[in-house]
Amino acid sequence: MSSLKEKFASSLEPMRAKVKSFVKEHGDTKISEVTVAQAYGGMRGVKCMVTETSALDPVEGIRFRGFNIPELREKLPKAPGGEEPLPEGIFYLLLTGELPSEDDVKEVTEEWRQRSSLPDYLIDILKAIPKDTHPMTQFSQGILALQKESIFAKKYREGLSKMEYWDPMYEDAMNILAKLPLIASYIYRKTYKNDEHIPPDPNLDWGGNFAHMVGIEDEIFKELMRLYLVIHSDHEGGNVSAHTTHLVGSTLSDAYYALSAGMNGLAGPLHGLANQEVLRWIMEVKEDLGGVPDKEQLVKYLWDTLKAGKVIPGYGHAVLRQTDPRYMAQREFALKHLPDDEIFKVVSAIYEVAPDILREHGKAKNPWPNVDAHSGCLLLHYGVTEYDFYTVFFGASRAIGVLASLIWDRALGLSIERPKSITTDWIEAQIKK
Repeated sequence: MSSLKEKFASSLEPMRAKVKSFVKEHGDTKISEVTVAQAYGGMRGVKCMVTETSALDPVEGIRFRGFNIPELREKLPKAPGGEEPLPEGIFYLLLTGELPSEDDVKEVTEEWRQRSSLPDYLIDILKAIPKDTHPMTQFSQGILALQKESIFAKKYREGLSKMEYWDPMYEDAMNILAKLPLIASYIYRKTYKNDEHIPPDPNLDWGGNFAHMVGIEDEIFKELMRLYLVIHSDHEGGNVSAHTTHLVGSTLSDAYYALSAGMNGLAGPLHGLANQEVLRWIMEVKEDLGGVPDKEQLVKYLWDTLKAGKVIPGYGHAVLRQTDPRYMAQREFALKHLPDDEIFKVVSAIYEVAPDILREHGKAKNPWPNVDAHSGCLLLHYGVTEYDFYTVFFGASRAIGVLASLIWDRALGLSIERPKSITTDWIEAQIKK
């Protein structure tokens, strides 16, 4: 048994006992009230899920097992000579709640390397998908096609104690995570690079290998990939990709079914697909204004956008009421490595004026940029010009968090999710009372 799996196994009984005690002693304690606006507004802000891996505070931002993004960038192990945290480390932290050592991370890297080969039938399936199919569709299909490999599904059919459900779920999650960079890079090279593929480098870490197999050998891009894959990995449990993975997994579907469903949610323009839509808009701003705009030009352009009934893409967030810390991490990276990039200058110019305009406009609850406002310009700078692929990077990262959560779902025996729905007539009757 690997030390990561052993570490996780040792933490189960204390956590199970804590949850059982909470439910027994405080099961009737109310933790949320639901308004009519929340019922119609996508359950926004309703406290009705438990996710152990991360929490999102409107003011403080995202915390991964209690650590914010600057702390992760400082404390998580890094590649030799690198400055950005390794994704293997965030997975270890999300799963165990403890910061990993360099040896812990090296073990995860090696275990994922050993599990990473793709079966021939999966390559045949990916080849058969038309190359003009959206990369997220191909990514979801690739994950789902591997479902025949599910250890959880096999063990469940054979008969398995509920207390042991976490074990094959852990194995499935590790197998999927090991393969995701190869699946994603295969799709990229097939779709955009004449089906010419680059084999993995056994000496590279998970994120560095992803960059290598995509075909960008710039060492700074490898660093960007590591940072990107860490900061996009988790965002508590209520976002669509996390919630969908949890929801499908709650039926005791295996990790392949659940993650594929989560990726379908991530592909929506109001979720992960937003990063490519933001970059398209930024390029329109640059084209319409003839380059990097000055403040006066940009203020007029943004006001014209709002007066036309449109939004400023990349600004606002369902929960956050400050600049997204993930945005700031990417901004710091850009200021260090590409301060003179024209697209970054446009992003910076928008950041300087948009919040004040949105505050004056008065309709946005959060006038600050979210993660999608920045990520596209970084990927474009290093040569990933294919906007449609950006959400696949996001998906590979988000898998880290949602699969760690799925393992915990099975370890804690969380129930099938089945909220109660009501009708508008019922609401009307309640209001009349």
